Amino acid sequence: MQERVGQCEVCGREVFCLNGFLDGVAENGRLHCFDCADREAPDGPRPQVDEDSKSE
Repeated sequence: MQERVGQCEVCGREVFCLNGFLDGVAENGRLHCFDCADREAPDGPRPQVDEDSKSE
């Protein structure tokens, strides 16, 4: 299920909740898409998770 949550405050891209998970970053009352959140992160981009290396 996909539900629109709002739009990124930086680029205006729509941000959704996908199957109960926010497809973006919400901090201090601001909503950002993942791309903009990565660019604005003080300690660099978020770590990426390799789906093949996840343990079940």
